[in-house]
Amino acid sequence: MNAALKKLRESAWLRNLAVFLAVLGPGIITGSVDNDAGGITTYSVAGALYGYDLLWTLIPSFVALLVVQEMNARMGIVTGKGLADLIRENFGVKITFIVSLGLVAANIGNTATEFAGVAGSLAIFGVSKYLSVPLAAIGVWFLVVKGDYKSTERIFLVFSLCLFSYIVSAFLAKPDWGEVGRALLRPQVQLDGQYIYMVLGLVGTTIAPWMQFYMQAAVIEKRIKIEEYRYAFWDVVVGCVATVVVAFFIVVACAATLHKNGVVIREASDAAMSLRPFAGHFASELFAFGLFVASVFSATILPMATAFYVCEAFGFEAGVSKRIDEAPQFYALFAFIMAASVAIILIPGAPLISITIGTQVLNAMLLPVVLVSMILMVNDPKIMGEHVNNRFQNLVGWATTVILLVLTAMLLASPLVERLSGRA
Repeated sequence: MNAALKKLRESAWLRNLAVFLAVLGPGIITGSVDNDAGGITTYSVAGALYGYDLLWTLIPSFVALLVVQEMNARMGIVTGKGLADLIRENFGVKITFIVSLGLVAANIGNTATEFAGVAGSLAIFGVSKYLSVPLAAIGVWFLVVKGDYKSTERIFLVFSLCLFSYIVSAFLAKPDWGEVGRALLRPQVQLDGQYIYMVLGLVGTTIAPWMQFYMQAAVIEKRIKIEEYRYAFWDVVVGCVATVVVAFFIVVACAATLHKNGVVIREASDAAMSLRPFAGHFASELFAFGLFVASVFSATILPMATAFYVCEAFGFEAGVSKRIDEAPQFYALFAFIMAASVAIILIPGAPLISITIGTQVLNAMLLPVVLVSMILMVNDPKIMGEHVNNRFQNLVGWATTVILLVLTAMLLASPLVERLSGRA
């Protein structure tokens, strides 16, 4: 043991690695949760409909995700305050209250969608939703309420590793790697409405409002200092790379099987079922396993991030490292969101598609408000001192905001367009 400690003290490389491993967590976890049931559905539909043609969109999505998540981590480290705290201090209680209401409503819908992912993935293994959903909810509740931050984070990191099962599924689907390379390097852009809508959906699914609040809260909970910023930055980079790699292989798996055979899907569990005849039982079950892990993972993070935000906004104690009697409002809100989401899924014939679409609309409406607030604050020297954005970060941040505003407009207009075109 003494020899190992001596070696660690003498080696700068090993010291850096030790600090990086200690800081590792918030970036990887936030990025991995991005591949939730909604994200997996979007990537699966993109692969099934367009084959490899939309793989190129993952490159700009990666840049936007990286810049936005880095801003969150930097704000949390420099100010020591959550995003909700900063929004209340700089934009007032009224805006904070409106965003809080929207975030709670949207995340009840988002969490319900995650439990739909649990139900769909375990149905492939013959488990009824009336058993799988309550058991998953109880497991999540115990993980958050009975665990501390360190143990909870370790479990989340293991969950993140499980998402790499999609890589195995993709290889089992035997894709044409030459076509994959051509789609990445020479994108065939189409100008029809459905293609553009799908492109915007892929970009939009990588950045959600709740992610920004969770990322900043996780950095603060981990007590990362400014001297450790460069390690936190690499944690964000690893998280964003992992997110895009998983998304890439989901698209490849569905393109190599479902698109090739003209299979249409509506939900992520449909993709897992449809893989079976083309890539085998093992590939199908791995896909379903990845969906189950992603759904449970996100069903844990989403209500927790919401509880963090609302408690921060109104000055209540928050955090999984605190006991129930130290942060009663945090745990009460977490339990309420979980219970409401489970109840929705267990209602026979619940309109899950309508809930999913309604949730996406709320997410889309909230996201520009959150991003504009972030960019204004991260450029204020009174808040950030010398750690304000550089030109490249501002360029990417504003471009992402504009693209997502267009997405919002298209998303909100799509029901009217479909009605006018007779597709609704």
